[in-house]
Amino acid sequence: METKGGFYISQIKQLQDRIFERMLSENGIEISGGQGRILFVLWKKDHLTISEISEQTSLAKNTVSVVVDGMVRKGIVERETNPSNRRQTIISLTDYAQSMREQYETVSRQMNQLFYQGFSEREQKEFESFLARILKTLTKNCN
Repeated sequence: METKGGFYISQIKQLQDRIFERMLSENGIEISGGQGRILFVLWKKDHLTISEISEQTSLAKNTVSVVVDGMVRKGIVERETNPSNRRQTIISLTDYAQSMREQYETVSRQMNQLFYQGFSEREQKEFESFLARILKTLTKNCN
């Protein structure tokens, strides 16, 4: 039996990223999907290391470093050396990043509504439980 689940997930992710970035741009927020993932994590808990951000976003450490470099240039985050461990760099939000949080969350809610348009609450929960099962299986087999 031919299955297309992985193909659909990949296509959905590409389209969702494109639409979400357009929606953010239309609302004056010029950030990429990777930057949004990092911001989302830092809005929950500020002052994290590259490793902690990598862990929480599922982005590779070198990817996080490259994305953070761009965010530093845009004035979204700052890099600071950890005073208790000079080899460690702490990434922190700027006032600019804090100021865009509410607008970002509004756009995120709009994207969520679009994503689940036409689904009942039961269908949403069932769909997410299937995705969670796939994620759990893949995570177990990744290490």
